[in-house]
Amino acid sequence: MKQILLLLFFSISVFSQKTTQPFESQKLSASREITIGLPASYEKNPNKKYPILILLDGDYLFDPFYGALNYGAYWDDLPETIIVGINQNKNDERIEDSNYDEVDGTPSGKGAQFFEFIGAELLPYLEKKYRVAPFRIIAGHDTTAGYLNFFLYKDAPLFNAYISLSTELAPEMENRIPEKLTNLKQPVFYYQSTSDGDVKKLQEPIKQLDSNIKLVTNPLLNYKFDYFKGASHYSLVLYSIPNALYQIFESYKPISSTEYTDKIALLPSGYVDYLTAKYDLLSKQLKLNIPVRINDFKAIEAAILKNKAYPELEKLAVIARKNYPKSMLSDYELGLMYEKTGDQKKAAKQYQKASQLEEIGDLTKDMMFQKFDDMQSLTPKK
Repeated sequence: MKQILLLLFFSISVFSQKTTQPFESQKLSASREITIGLPASYEKNPNKKYPILILLDGDYLFDPFYGALNYGAYWDDLPETIIVGINQNKNDERIEDSNYDEVDGTPSGKGAQFFEFIGAELLPYLEKKYRVAPFRIIAGHDTTAGYLNFFLYKDAPLFNAYISLSTELAPEMENRIPEKLTNLKQPVFYYQSTSDGDVKKLQEPIKQLDSNIKLVTNPLLNYKFDYFKGASHYSLVLYSIPNALYQIFESYKPISSTEYTDKIALLPSGYVDYLTAKYDLLSKQLKLNIPVRINDFKAIEAAILKNKAYPELEKLAVIARKNYPKSMLSDYELGLMYEKTGDQKKAAKQYQKASQLEEIGDLTKDMMFQKFDDMQSLTPKK
């Protein structure tokens, strides 16, 4: 438990820009305060787009989400993300914002206005001003956790991922949410949590919703439920956040030693296909297109060498050329293929070409010169 708490508040400066500003809303006929956290790389990478996380109860949820994403992004386990917290602590705005009709269980009054504020004003503003990838997450706690489910009611859900912490459900949500998830036409991530120390009146409806969702067989749904022992209504938030983020961004993680040992190294063939499928899934699920990580290249290369599937190095070289066209990686992989298949002359040529290109990872010009000399010494003299 203590380790998770330390994880969330481990202070590493990944986000370089955090600002709080007023947002004039015509839908609400009022000014609302929002806090925006931009990733450290935002200014350095003008072509890069980032997922966006909208936080209800931003006044107290911003910092714990900020800390978890900081930590995950530092280790490249989680993608850098634009965080936007809507502050709702003034005059108990969170209750008015979450208002719904007690009969039909849909937003009404101020709640309907707040719904339009997020969908018709805030998101368009953010996506026009910032480089936002087409992957949206929304999160809330108790009252606002229940409210965020209204966005699922739309025929085309406004968000790709929902983080619902100790949910206070509106009427019929136990049935409506599973129905909507059953009829999904696009992938959706859904996370919810409670605990044995949670507010008693919330626990049973949450458990019922969990039971109903577990009956959903739609392959487009990625669902996770956590029930924490020994956590309160408030502390369960700190346990939930990393679990929710790692559920949603599972496909983003680089190849780990466990993944390599348990999955990749055991394959009889298709190592490069595994790598391609991994990044295709990332693009499909998270709408993110990132270069294949150097360490992932090295993991696939290691599996190829371990299993003596040397022709696959040529396929790996093609991917390297696409991802790092100015680097020596592609020619190095080709040189390695020729070296392992006994063609020292062609290997020497590829290593020589590689020595003229940019260094990358642990591949250096000196290493390529040495490889060239080694292949030259093994090449039969005429």
